[in-house]
Amino acid sequence: MAVFGDNMKNTLEIDLMRESASSVVNILKSLANTDRLLILCHLAKEELNVSQIEEKTQILQPTLSQQLMMLRKSDVVTTRRDGKQIFYSIKDEKLLIILNTLYHLYCPPSFNSFN
Repeated sequence: MAVFGDNMKNTLEIDLMRESASSVVNILKSLANTDRLLILCHLAKEELNVSQIEEKTQILQPTLSQQLMMLRKSDVVTTRRDGKQIFYSIKDEKLLIILNTLYHLYCPPSFNSFN
């Protein structure tokens, strides 16, 4: 009986690991594009509307719309409507931790931190 219990436990652990791995892959895919990474870096600091994101990132509207759609599909950003404007923010605090780590590893010390 103990063997059956151990096998069941291992299967559950593998299933949980697979689910977690899928979530991590989704987040890493969202970071694997220069434009999306720039967008997420700015969203790590504050909630922004589309015009603000365009101004801060210098990404032209058609490309910006495409990348924001990808981030929404990946479920890493959330949106809030205020009148005609749509505001974007990062949905998962774990992504903020990842972005902050990348920031400290790769950005010059003269830049402001996310915190």
